[in-house]
Amino acid sequence: MGRIFHFLNKTKVFRGLTEQEFAWVLYDVGNSAFTMLACSLIPIWFKSMAIGTAPGQISADRATAYYSISIALVTVLVALLGPVCGALADHKDSKKIFFTTVTALGVTGCILNGFVTGWVVFIVINIITRICYNASLMFYDSMLNDVTTEERMDEVSSYGFAWGYIGSCIPFLIALIAYVLGPDMLGKLSGGVSKAIGFTVTALWWLIVTIPLIRSYQQKNYVEKEPHAVRNAFGRILKMLKNIALHDKKVLFFLIAFFLYIDGVGTIIDNCINIGTDLNLNTVGQVIFLLATQVVAFVGSMIFAKLSKKYDTVTLILVCIAGYFCVALYALMLRTLVHFAILAFGVGCFQGSIQSLSRSYYSKIIPAENSGEYFGLYDIFCKGASFLGSAVIAAVKLAGGTINVAVACLAIFFALGFVFLKIADKQECAREQ
Repeated sequence: MGRIFHFLNKTKVFRGLTEQEFAWVLYDVGNSAFTMLACSLIPIWFKSMAIGTAPGQISADRATAYYSISIALVTVLVALLGPVCGALADHKDSKKIFFTTVTALGVTGCILNGFVTGWVVFIVINIITRICYNASLMFYDSMLNDVTTEERMDEVSSYGFAWGYIGSCIPFLIALIAYVLGPDMLGKLSGGVSKAIGFTVTALWWLIVTIPLIRSYQQKNYVEKEPHAVRNAFGRILKMLKNIALHDKKVLFFLIAFFLYIDGVGTIIDNCINIGTDLNLNTVGQVIFLLATQVVAFVGSMIFAKLSKKYDTVTLILVCIAGYFCVALYALMLRTLVHFAILAFGVGCFQGSIQSLSRSYYSKIIPAENSGEYFGLYDIFCKGASFLGSAVIAAVKLAGGTINVAVACLAIFFALGFVFLKIADKQECAREQ
């Protein structure tokens, strides 16, 4: 890792990062590969195994329903377990152990799914893998307080998201080529081989770029270990929630703001393909522009990383929210693939930045020694994002409205998020009291 660091640190883009900051950034590069696979090819491979008339196979409708239920189950379990695991990880010398364990389980699950042939086993392993993946992100986000200083959090967090977008494309393109060569398209590879390549490459990429962080990470902020750790963890969580509700108004209003605007962000991202489908746009063209969005998101995140040196974090987040507000209203004009490309470009400009800056800002306003349990709460808001916005889109569509109007209605989420973030910014930080 040292040789890699010294080589890359000489380049313009990584110059100035410490070894720990660089190792932390690399994990965003690794885990993003699984995100890309999960959003695209995993549902396809699942349905190819599940749908059919052979014994044990099911209908397309049931396959879609079961897969949706599995994703919902992951969300619920992560929400329930996140704060508790985060609180336990805050104990001295515990965070690396928790992070390493869930990452190892996630990587193992990813590899195993490439070789299983039954859809029931596949979906069970996928649930476990996703839970471990989401848990690793919670621990990873909470490490930011340990790997850098408060002054550099915005820049380092933005680097993570930026290189995550680019890095995820490398293993994904290999997985995509394997899929194209598979039975659904060119037929040069069997379905089993195609799937095995996709999952294995993704898992190995995830593992390799995680090793530097595991080797170099040192937990600087912690609470002392105590007897009855699990029981006391619940007590600490209740204390945290009470403190936020009654005293720490800055965190409270930020979480409200974050929930609103990140719900809008998540809804737009989750419904991109649905938008294009409703408008009868070319599917291949949509996929190409969505991949191009990864590059735009990289550039956008790097620009905001540089801007974070000159402007305060809240101002930059407000700019991102305003940008998404305009994107939502622009949806009223969507008619052609060119319009879709412009929409995707707008999303890419602010996608990585609004997430990275929110992460770093939250790190600044929470107690560093309790970052695990606080990010467990943050993760609930983050992973639960888009359900309210999706409900709005469903309601508009059921009422007879167009997809254009449905997406435009999301502008209210960004407007309210903007207002609550302004309120949060005016509150005194309990961490500094």
